[in-house]
Amino acid sequence: MDAVMDLFHSLTEHLDAAVTSPWFYLALFAVAVIDGFFPVVPSESMVITGGVYAASTGEPNAAAVMALAALGAFIGDHVSFYVGRGPGQKMVARMKPGTRKHKAFTWAQALMRERGGLILVVARYVPGGRTAVTMTMGTCGYPRRWFAFFAGIAAISWAVYGVVLGYVGGKAFEESPIKGVAVGLGLALSVTAVVEIVRYLRKRKSAPATDENEAEVGAEPEEKPVTTG
Repeated sequence: MDAVMDLFHSLTEHLDAAVTSPWFYLALFAVAVIDGFFPVVPSESMVITGGVYAASTGEPNAAAVMALAALGAFIGDHVSFYVGRGPGQKMVARMKPGTRKHKAFTWAQALMRERGGLILVVARYVPGGRTAVTMTMGTCGYPRRWFAFFAGIAAISWAVYGVVLGYVGGKAFEESPIKGVAVGLGLALSVTAVVEIVRYLRKRKSAPATDENEAEVGAEPEEKPVTTG
């Protein structure tokens, strides 16, 4: 038991030193940028952790965490967007009209033009979804100006959301920041789970109608009997 407690205290000390260091700001910004086009780094976890320590120890500064996380996310989304506009559009140009891939792209293009902004903002809260959406928007030729506008809304709201979750956990466990981090991450996972459940239910609800439409489109026209006069 003593060994476990010693390990816990050691981890806490290392986490305290890392988060309260001035280098945390640079690391947070870099991770937020990379997560925009390579979604395997824990940007949301770092934002929440920053919020926890801002509430419990006063370091790092909560406003600075929000600003750097939002700026990093905004830049990272644009990297993904321009990857879509470059290699993505070249790949689309090689698609043969009428193939399944070409039809899927045409459908995605129409969807992005109609609801791209809303999809981009919502996708920022879906792990991995943000990269798929931003790259697809670039590939579909979504207007740069409108992409920047909605990417800004998504990045700012996401940064505020992460810091607020962390701040709640930090205030609940001011004397044990690591417990506050656990609470903040738990809240974030709960929100993600709710979003995924809603998406699944909506998709399941719309599936029958989609299947019917596809059946109608793919049905062969009935042959009318040929009559002779």
